[in-house]
Amino acid sequence: MTAATDKKPSQKVLLIGRDAKIQNSVQGLASEIFVADDLNEAKSILDNIDVDFVLIESIFCPAAIKEFFSSTSLGKKSIIIGAKNNNKASETDYLNIGAADYLADGENRASLSDIIANLNARTYLTHSANYNDSGFFLNDFAASIPIAGKSASIGQTLKMLELVGTSNCNPVLIIGQTGTGKESAAKAVHCIRHPNKPFVAVNCAALTANLLESELFGHVKGAFTSADKEKTGLLELAGEGTLFLDEISEIPLELQAKLLRVLQEKTFRKVGGLNDTKCDATIIASSNRNLKIEVAEKRFRADLYYRLNICPIVLAPLNSEKRRQDIPLLAEYFLSTTTIYPEKNKKIKGFTPLAIQALMQYNWPGNIRELKNVVERAVLLEAGWKIGMDSIIIDPTEQIDPAEFAKDSPSDKLKDFSLLAAEKELIKRALAQTNGQKSRAAALLGITRATLYAKLKQYDIEDDSANSPCEQNAEELLSA
Repeated sequence: MTAATDKKPSQKVLLIGRDAKIQNSVQGLASEIFVADDLNEAKSILDNIDVDFVLIESIFCPAAIKEFFSSTSLGKKSIIIGAKNNNKASETDYLNIGAADYLADGENRASLSDIIANLNARTYLTHSANYNDSGFFLNDFAASIPIAGKSASIGQTLKMLELVGTSNCNPVLIIGQTGTGKESAAKAVHCIRHPNKPFVAVNCAALTANLLESELFGHVKGAFTSADKEKTGLLELAGEGTLFLDEISEIPLELQAKLLRVLQEKTFRKVGGLNDTKCDATIIASSNRNLKIEVAEKRFRADLYYRLNICPIVLAPLNSEKRRQDIPLLAEYFLSTTTIYPEKNKKIKGFTPLAIQALMQYNWPGNIRELKNVVERAVLLEAGWKIGMDSIIIDPTEQIDPAEFAKDSPSDKLKDFSLLAAEKELIKRALAQTNGQKSRAAALLGITRATLYAKLKQYDIEDDSANSPCEQNAEELLSA
């Protein structure tokens, strides 16, 4: 039989047992609850539906439950609930047969809810192991977020996310440049800590001071001229989940003081209200600015900064030496996951060496978000089976001395890089490497002879450019 509930978590739970009080305590913990009187009936139910968790009363002996686990493979999703019976089995007996957890008092609704939440967190960290088959992720946790990349910088970030997510640290501060994935990091912490609770996000830079205050705290009817009805604020909507304050450095100073009180007292008042409301949410704040500098310039309150700065998570920019090695992998990841042009998903197999080289050289001020946009734009433009330079367009108005491109460590020097300049320089190198033989140069570059002639005309490259000096072997460069 199925019991409808008033709660919203979209999970299905199977309860095996006959204790009416335990059945009542389970109500509301899932979207659907299926009840079976015994293990055989439970197997029949499982033949027709998939469930997220199984709750089994301890009226059944460990041996019978072990056999049930072997036939259903649901041990890691099963919680044994203590019930009044003559069974002398202990908690250890049930855990030893493969049960995920044990609750002695089956009528304790709060404890049962906590156990289910913990199992959800464990499932979140392990359920997506198959996502990592592609090789884009450092580990299964990264795949489940997802955060692609295998650099040491990503490894450190993931460790911090897990550390903070499994702790009671509140508030949480995430620092990183625009486009580094601060909201993804916030969602990772949220999903570890509150997998079935609301995640409420607000961009603090997008709202005026008065509107932001009303959005965060809510207001009572009549609080101001247009307040014709009471409004529930985001702090209240977040409940026991997470409120993500994106770009907290943009909050006006007077509103920072009110936010500080929320963090310290765990209560708040609606605009125009007199009653305190308890705040149970985890507050995660992010900023693309150096908050210490903002404090020194008196644009950010020092006391709020110190209250936020408990265990900050710092996201490295894409142009840093610690992160730059992830660029080719990220480009391939965005190519494999884009939905901007589904008909091309199987047709385009990757990037030409020239295209990867250019992506590696660019400074990426917009970080991962900018790289994703460039890849998706290239998918739209590319007509072949590999993305080449013709399809990679960032900002053709940028200029750079082509000689800069030949340096061994350009990531330390290049700030404004033109992909067109890179293309011109590599064509010149290819011609020099092949002693001006156009067919060989075109093959080396991964383009047709006709395209090479068009490029020579576009960049006004003279025929004698093949004799120009070349500091680096073009064939080695393009095969890198």
